[in-house]
Amino acid sequence: MCDYSLMGVPNRLAREGEDLVVYEFRTGSRGLTSTDTQTRNGIVKRLFGNLEPERVAVCIPPGARLLLSDIAEDVQKSFAVGASEEVTFTQLTAAANTYRDAVRFTNGREILLQRLNKGQRVRVLQVSLTEESIQAAWEAAGCFRY
Repeated sequence: MCDYSLMGVPNRLAREGEDLVVYEFRTGSRGLTSTDTQTRNGIVKRLFGNLEPERVAVCIPPGARLLLSDIAEDVQKSFAVGASEEVTFTQLTAAANTYRDAVRFTNGREILLQRLNKGQRVRVLQVSLTEESIQAAWEAAGCFRY
């Protein structure tokens, strides 16, 4: 979803097939925003100087599949991954006032969105949840389904 730190920022749900980028919002927190927004903002900047409309945070449901492209070399080395990786969006905790949004690489390693570089490219492959990802999301929130 969207980290607690982005609740005061306009937001919307992700759409399958869209391209996103890691962005640092006015709150100082990193999250995802549409690459289309960047293009429109570039036009606004050229026309009106530094006036830039507020970015819209794009929220991802736990269990969604994403493709990270052009992964920074330091992240590749630290997490033993390649330059492009398919990942699963997850939340590491349900604790209040704690960054929780993260991605899980296929090797099981996880990284908070906050630790990804600004400008990191992300493509949304699948947003619909499978039964097992729904169960994992419930368990991460401290709830159990029977």
